[in-house]
Amino acid sequence: MFKILEANELTTNIFQMIVEAPRVASACLPGQFLIIRVDEDGERIPLTICDYDREKGTVEIVVQAIGAETYELSKLKAGDEIADVVGPLGKPSDLCEESIEDLKKKKIVFIAGGVGTAPVYPQAKWLKEHGVDCDVIIGAKTKDLVIMEDRFKSVCNLHITTDDGSYGRSGMVTKALQDLWDEGNKYDHCVAIGPMIMMKFVCKLTQELGIHTIVSMNPIMVDGTGMCGACRLTVDGQVKFACVDGPEFDGHKVDFDQAMNRMKLYKTEEGRLYLKAQEGKTHHGGCGNCND
Repeated sequence: MFKILEANELTTNIFQMIVEAPRVASACLPGQFLIIRVDEDGERIPLTICDYDREKGTVEIVVQAIGAETYELSKLKAGDEIADVVGPLGKPSDLCEESIEDLKKKKIVFIAGGVGTAPVYPQAKWLKEHGVDCDVIIGAKTKDLVIMEDRFKSVCNLHITTDDGSYGRSGMVTKALQDLWDEGNKYDHCVAIGPMIMMKFVCKLTQELGIHTIVSMNPIMVDGTGMCGACRLTVDGQVKFACVDGPEFDGHKVDFDQAMNRMKLYKTEEGRLYLKAQEGKTHHGGCGNCND
């Protein structure tokens, strides 16, 4: 069992937790993720590592309650325990593999949308710790949905944009990127993390601008070890698995349309189970074949 040391609601339906997991904390790097089960009857859910503290032996996760299992997780408080925390899984950010001197020569921008803001933070923080500057664009529908603003301000040059113009710049993240580019910020490297549709259009723009772009893919996962095949993607015409080959890929080579069509297959079932969990009719995420 893994003890929750801290639990907070960041904004509507988005929750932050610090979990005691020394072995995971000792080995993880930015870009990697965990597989969590709330209890023994629970469904496995993948969650990107938002932060970690090797000395304290803790990892931080941010979760959005959109399905039955994430809803059950969001109800837990400090002092409660999670049955399973497996990780680190996936490959670390490719930034971690480059020399610091090479990174310092690049102008790097991160683009974060919604809950995708959380996995951007450890990468920006890692760069800051190694003396590398970066820009971060956080996009949200409205001011109330912006998360982790103060923490980002301490590690990067932060630009916030809201769809309704209620805070920061007005418009989508692609508009903010284009505006920054036009203002003289000629980026060499972009990392985009957020909804697939957002990443798709970011990649269309960065391809036009000639910016190398990495995306963190978030398809449905089951086991997180490449055995089930649920998270398969087509990248540069080849089948890849987000859990073992990623989750980060060259965004200009990802078949986003295929990935989004696969995601649609699961949405109706996920929504049904979420409503059941809220109504107290089920205690687990389900497999899609049961009616309880």
